[in-house]
Amino acid sequence: MSVVVPAHNEEERIAAAIEALLAQEHPDFEIIVVDNASSDRTTEIASTYPVTVVREDRKGTMWACEAGRQAATGDVVVRMDADCVPAKDWLVRGEAHFANPEVVAVTGPYDYVDAHPVFRAATTFIQKVFYRLSHHVTHRVLKQGGLLVGGNSFMRASALHAAGGFNTEIVFYGDDTDTAKRLSTQGRIIFDPRHSVPSSARRFQREGILQVAWQYFKGFFLHSFVK
Repeated sequence: MSVVVPAHNEEERIAAAIEALLAQEHPDFEIIVVDNASSDRTTEIASTYPVTVVREDRKGTMWACEAGRQAATGDVVVRMDADCVPAKDWLVRGEAHFANPEVVAVTGPYDYVDAHPVFRAATTFIQKVFYRLSHHVTHRVLKQGGLLVGGNSFMRASALHAAGGFNTEIVFYGDDTDTAKRLSTQGRIIFDPRHSVPSSARRFQREGILQVAWQYFKGFFLHSFVK
C-alpha cells in the first residue's frame, strides 16, 4: 500500500500524521509526503522520518495527489490529509475490502475530533446516513459515479491508472467526486460508514460551516450530474 499525504504549510500537523501512520498494524506500506509549494518547515520535519518526500510546486491538492500517485509503488493508493490521525488498524481495515476483486475504491467518513461536540455529532450522522445514501443512489442506482471522502480514500492503483489518475484541472471542491466518477467505470466503490478517520474541522472553522457545506454540495452535484 502507498499512503499519499499532500501537505501545504503543514509544519504544525505533519509530524502527528506521520507518527500515526508509522504506528499502523499493516505489515507492508510506504508513506509519501508531497510538499505542495510549502513555505514553512513541512519538508524539513517530514524528512526526519522514514518516509518519501516529494516536492510539487504547482499548488493544488490534485497536483500533489498526482505527484504522489506517480511516485507510489503499492497496489493500493491511499489518500490521507495531513490533519488526519488514523487509528492503528486503519490501513488493515481499508485493505480488507479489496479481497473482492470487483472493488476498486473504499472510503469512509471523517470524525472531526477538534470540533464542537454538537457539530461533531451532526457531521458524523450526516456522513454515515446521508453520504452513504447519496453514494448508494449515484453509484448503485443511477450508475452516475459515486462518493469519495478525499482524505479517507483507498484506490486500487491499476484502476486509478486506467481512470487517468487524479484530475489536475480541478483546484479543490469536486475533486473527490470527479475521481469517484471515473473510478466507477472500473469497478465497485465501497462507502463503509464504520471506516472513519479522525480529522480536523479547521476548514469549517476558517471559512464558515454554511460556505464549506455549500461548496461541497455544489462540487458533488456538478461533477456527478453536469460535468
